[in-house]
Amino acid sequence: MASIHHTTMTPTKLELIAGWLPKQSWYVGTAGTPDLVKAGGFRLDDPEGEVGIEFMVVVDVAAAEPVAYQVPLGYRGAALEGVPGEALIGASEHDVLGTRWVYDGAQDPVVLAQLRALLRGEAAPQHQSLSDTPDPTVTVHGIGPGPRHEHDRDHGADVRIIRVLRPAEAGRGSSGHLVAGWDWPDGTAARGVFATVAPQ
Repeated sequence: MASIHHTTMTPTKLELIAGWLPKQSWYVGTAGTPDLVKAGGFRLDDPEGEVGIEFMVVVDVAAAEPVAYQVPLGYRGAALEGVPGEALIGASEHDVLGTRWVYDGAQDPVVLAQLRALLRGEAAPQHQSLSDTPDPTVTVHGIGPGPRHEHDRDHGADVRIIRVLRPAEAGRGSSGHLVAGWDWPDGTAARGVFATVAPQ
């Protein structure tokens, strides 16, 4: 399992995301740079131990009503070849690991592969900030383990990552969905669908 380093990154993850978020087509803010607070999320382990994988929830408190966004992150020790330039959220200096290239996990093949494994019941969600600690609050509904060939089509382009999070326990029209939680700025807890798999 991946070890969590309690150290600093410069710029911080929130600073990187704040500069990248307004450029995305699914961003719903209307003015300037968002004012982001970390609100939740979880991690997955890369079996090869090379890529850090985090599904982060940030809340924009600059909006008239706070908006929760899910930003999957892939942390790499070298630039990733073969992905669009906009997939790179930015580079940051990690006090322990050195330069880390931070990618939009929705465009990082290792992040996507582990998300698909989670949806198959073949990967375990991990606590966002504790090493070697599963997160039982992250749940998968409607898809379980089974012969890999039966699930091949499930784990291609029809896996949909929900970017703007809303409280809900089910994915509409989905044969499977991933549910996790976050906290609103007033301390209210919420749970919603983070990813869905379209029916075959």
